[in-house]
Amino acid sequence: MGDYFKLCNNLPLFTSTTILSRLFLGVVECINFMKKTDLQSYTGATLKIYWKFTKKYPILLALTLLGIIAGAATNAIIPIFFKQLFDALSTLPQIASSTGPLIKILILIAIMELIHWFFWRISEFSASISASKIIKELSDYCFAYLHKHSLTFFNNNFGGSLTKRVNRFSRSYEAITDRIQYDFIPLFVNVILIVCILTWRNIYIGLGLLAWVLIFTSVNFLFSRYKLPYDLERSSADTATTGILADTITNEINVKLFNGYGREVKNYGNATEKLRRLRLFTWLMGSGFFAIQGLLITILEITLFYVAIKLWVIDKFTIGDFVLIQSYIIIVIGKVWDFGRVIQRTYEDLSDANEMTEILLTPNEITDAPGAKKLIVKSGRIEFKDVDFYYNETRAVLQKFNLNIAPGEKVALVGPSGAGKSTIVRLILRLHDVSGGEIDIDGQNIAHAQLESLWSAVSQVPQDPILFHRSLSDNIRYGASNATIKEVEKAANFAHCDEFIKDLSEKFNTFVGERGVKLSGGERQRVAIARAILHNSPILVLDEATSSLDSESERLIQDALDKLIKGKTVIVVAHRLSTIMKMDRIIVIDGGKIAEQGSHNELLKKTDGIYRNLWSVQAGGFIK
Repeated sequence: MGDYFKLCNNLPLFTSTTILSRLFLGVVECINFMKKTDLQSYTGATLKIYWKFTKKYPILLALTLLGIIAGAATNAIIPIFFKQLFDALSTLPQIASSTGPLIKILILIAIMELIHWFFWRISEFSASISASKIIKELSDYCFAYLHKHSLTFFNNNFGGSLTKRVNRFSRSYEAITDRIQYDFIPLFVNVILIVCILTWRNIYIGLGLLAWVLIFTSVNFLFSRYKLPYDLERSSADTATTGILADTITNEINVKLFNGYGREVKNYGNATEKLRRLRLFTWLMGSGFFAIQGLLITILEITLFYVAIKLWVIDKFTIGDFVLIQSYIIIVIGKVWDFGRVIQRTYEDLSDANEMTEILLTPNEITDAPGAKKLIVKSGRIEFKDVDFYYNETRAVLQKFNLNIAPGEKVALVGPSGAGKSTIVRLILRLHDVSGGEIDIDGQNIAHAQLESLWSAVSQVPQDPILFHRSLSDNIRYGASNATIKEVEKAANFAHCDEFIKDLSEKFNTFVGERGVKLSGGERQRVAIARAILHNSPILVLDEATSSLDSESERLIQDALDKLIKGKTVIVVAHRLSTIMKMDRIIVIDGGKIAEQGSHNELLKKTDGIYRNLWSVQAGGFIK
């Protein structure tokens, strides 16, 4: 694209040659640029999904179609009465003794206009009712399917980009159905009736108009199909631009603190420049084609009137026929001219919807197995049996991993970063599926259990809790949606949330901001603990649950956790070894394998043991 701009800058300004040269160079350069893209169209699948939801309302659909067809038909019939009116005017003397015939024709025109109005109102009301329901259902469908995707899927996609795809999908349905209702079906009905009526008046005019419409609409359709891949690429570039914007907003503090402003501005500028070039190319294609359309329409209008004049000379056409032809030319030109724009915009809407269709056609990575049963947890025993796990099918994290956690046992997982501690937790929660072997809870393979029942049996307090932009009470109650406000307050007090909530103006009704940014890290951690308290599951996972707290807060939370973990099977992932000294068993993970295990005192007795070395490093710094 750079060569194009260099060439354009060397051309003199404000001459017709310059304009054509710039246009030609732009098109050539954009074509060369676009040839590099390779896109897959999901248009057929998109239309199938839309039809699946549309056919759920057959009565409303039938009323809509009836109204459209009848309304479009009366639109084509009304000019016949205007022809009669002008024929009557041309044959009556200038001062007629009676205007009765003219009044009768006007009454007929009024009746037809009322019929036209009535059927269009039926169509609009029916379409409005059905479309409002379908758009809602499409949004719900996208939302439900999207949230069934795995953790890996969300890690690989920007949140802002996914949001835009969901919104585009339902908006595209609305736009496409509007065009079918107001453009495609009326065009088809009008052209058929107009060609029949004109053929009745003169076969050459009727068939000539039909041939012109077929050629014109076919060229429009083929051009739009040719333009579709470029619209898809433009839509993809628009989504990428949105993703960059959302990513930088989320990481706004990093942009500032790591001097990333200039880099991010340049990166975003490169993305918007790519989008600008794609827009320019599609706009140039559209403008050039519309110019050709205008020329073809002029040829049609002049040709039809030329033939009409010849017929009028030999007394085969009347003044009313000229009015009829002019009325039909206006209707046909309006419809086919719009057809060119409509077909292109329809494909643009389809290209927007295709991005969401791709997600809808992507199988959910982790789902309930066929015949999955509800997981019933009575004791909380967890067993890893020869478990293998690979990231991207190449990087081995666990191989033939075996671990048995007894009911009610408090186990800590420690080891260097990347050893596999967090992976073990995610496998228990089935956020990833094992590559081999199996994981059992109370003798039940979790791969054959219903996911909702698994997640109901396990509570997690993550290292960096993420909260909803909702009230504190809503965030705490998320652990048990039916909990009363008293139960919420009790859990909050238990987790020592009351210490900061009492200072908030709205108390439990305070909104915490996106991802909980209005709270400190320690405050978010306490809210997460309160949420886990309400969840009250038999298995509890603590992933660095006190890492964001100061010493005093940690002491309070540790006291709450000591009460919370009673009677539960507990897995603690920790780097701060001072927080796990009281665990029943400490398991040292290294290279995806169990390197050591035992109590705190037992592991300290091992000469040159990994745990002892880790403890020595921390104890030498701050643990006495």
